[in-house]
Amino acid sequence: MNHLAGIGDDSVAGGSSASAVPHAVSRGGPVVDARGGAVRTVSPPDRTLALTFDDGPDPVWTPKILDVLRKHHVHATFFVVGSAAIDHPGLVRRIVADGNELGVHTLTHTDLGSAPAWRRQLEVQGAQSAIIGITGQAASLLRPPYSSENNAVTNGTWSAMQAVADQGYLTVLSTIDSEDWRRPGVAAIERNLSPSGSRGQVLLMHDGGGNRAQTVAALDSALSQFAAKGYHVTSVGSAVGIDSMRPATTAEKASGTAFVWGIRLSDFIVTAITWALLAAGIVTLIRALLVVGFAARHRRAALRTKAAGSGRRRVDVPAREAVTEPVTVIVPAYNESAGIEAAVRSIAASSHPVEIIVVDDGSTDGTADVVDALGLHGVKVIRKENGGKPSALNAGLEAASHNLVVMVDGDTVFEPGTVHSLIQPFTDPRVGAISGNTKVANRGGMLGAWQHIEYVVGFNLDRRLFDVAECMPTVPGAIGAFRRDALAGVGGVSDDTLAEDTDLTMALCRDGWRVVYEEDARAWTEAPATLGALWKQRYRWCYGTLQAMWKHRGAMVQGGQAGKLGRRGLSYLLVFQVLLPLFAPVVDVFAVYGLIFLDPVRIGALWLAFLLVQCLMAAYAFRLDNERLRPLWTLPLQQFVYRQLMYLVVIQSVVTAVAGVHLRWHRMERYGSLRVPAGGQPASNPAATSPEISG
Repeated sequence: MNHLAGIGDDSVAGGSSASAVPHAVSRGGPVVDARGGAVRTVSPPDRTLALTFDDGPDPVWTPKILDVLRKHHVHATFFVVGSAAIDHPGLVRRIVADGNELGVHTLTHTDLGSAPAWRRQLEVQGAQSAIIGITGQAASLLRPPYSSENNAVTNGTWSAMQAVADQGYLTVLSTIDSEDWRRPGVAAIERNLSPSGSRGQVLLMHDGGGNRAQTVAALDSALSQFAAKGYHVTSVGSAVGIDSMRPATTAEKASGTAFVWGIRLSDFIVTAITWALLAAGIVTLIRALLVVGFAARHRRAALRTKAAGSGRRRVDVPAREAVTEPVTVIVPAYNESAGIEAAVRSIAASSHPVEIIVVDDGSTDGTADVVDALGLHGVKVIRKENGGKPSALNAGLEAASHNLVVMVDGDTVFEPGTVHSLIQPFTDPRVGAISGNTKVANRGGMLGAWQHIEYVVGFNLDRRLFDVAECMPTVPGAIGAFRRDALAGVGGVSDDTLAEDTDLTMALCRDGWRVVYEEDARAWTEAPATLGALWKQRYRWCYGTLQAMWKHRGAMVQGGQAGKLGRRGLSYLLVFQVLLPLFAPVVDVFAVYGLIFLDPVRIGALWLAFLLVQCLMAAYAFRLDNERLRPLWTLPLQQFVYRQLMYLVVIQSVVTAVAGVHLRWHRMERYGSLRVPAGGQPASNPAATSPEISG
């Protein structure tokens, strides 16, 4: 019912074969009865004009036509389109209440002669159900859209007439076409309506499908002329002596009512989704403009800072010496034997003085033994019973010797200059924590490329925005630097949520600390290599983030740094990372629906425009991160698989949170693919099975 732009002018296409049309039809009367296989036709009696209207009801013109009919005390037959009848049920009931009769004109004004059998059945039954659901009566007259006189019946139309006859319908054609659909002028319509002689006729006019002002004016004048000439104007049923409408059965009424309300509900849903689709598009565009605009501002500030050589994060902070004090690097590890050697060796090779504390959190795969066997200077191993990542981090904090602490996951490797770059924003005494730039190490294959794009385009662009807006919600577990006194002020790392890094960052913001992003501090992490592993990781991340947002919801009404987190950061997360993903699958389904039932060109153009925005934003993000653009060829495919998976993760997380189900920790499988070759770019073979550090 929504696949058409609307009921248009009822022009008749010609040129089709009529070889199968019986002579009794092509030369017979306009009312055709083909029930039971036999063909009978009938015409109105002499000096009787059966007045018919097609393509309505129309909210503008049908009432005017009914007023004219009432003025002249004339009844007519209205062949209504089911979809229009459902849109204007009051007009349908008024037609019947005024003594007129209804006929079926299909559900969506489709050409029955060219439609397949299933479509014919749906169109006729749907229109009948609409009439029954609105009036409680069933119609027995039917007029195929785009039909005309008997001699214009084609093979396709005749086949449709036979099919509807088997359902009990009489087909009503016309003998005089007013051609009001051409809008030739009032006088021309009056001339077209003038009968020659006394023979009975079926007059064809339209109360819908376009501007019918000429129809209304011509009808008023013509009815006066018919009365003056002694013609009897009436409905088709009255003209041929049949009762064309009957009371519907109880079952038919129930079915018709359900059909009408079902169509109304679906129409409401389509309308609502259309508006929501527009809103989602606007929100998506706003997000793109926000992240790109803030990223550009962040980039300019970073370039000015580098040019000044001060290591500052803000130009309004006085220049200070670079941070050179030693740093404690804490590596929580649980069954990380596959990649722990690569992680520890990379940190030990740092150009900045570091103390490394590996906290073995009850591993069963010999993780601690692997680290001990390295024999590296400045590396300390703490063995403890399994208590979770927060407890491991807190144990490392207790053993730390320095005030500046870097936390890094056991599946992550650093470049030699990562630690030094990471801690430089601490020249600003207001900074309590710093997020580094996380890179996907195993970016080979389609899934790896998609995650690489997400890290660069999604995570890092957002972090630049959060940095400028001073509302950073997450310092990732893969790479983050903290002041020990800031951590002590919030009670260390909490185990209240499954996203301990987000929980900790939000706590620091609420305690008045600034959290910033250092793009030059790169860490290479091992991303999930299967969809199942990716689902588990993102499910935990999303669920934990929802927990943290709920825990720190009080920031929405606080002032200072906490208020910035609440009103800027939490609002951003709620709109763009919760609400938009919740609705996005419906938008995608509606896009498919639109390609089939609406205007495919418009829908396709909108999708391409959306994709173009995504590609431009991705290219800009890759440029900021000095990444090659080659992986972006997978971006269109990402929209069909990866993006849907992320949406479903959000949906499952929200449902789990609302249901109050406690989600257990999902540990990601390790593959031992960590490598950082010289130059800081990913290895050409990121699927290497042996941990290796070079450069």
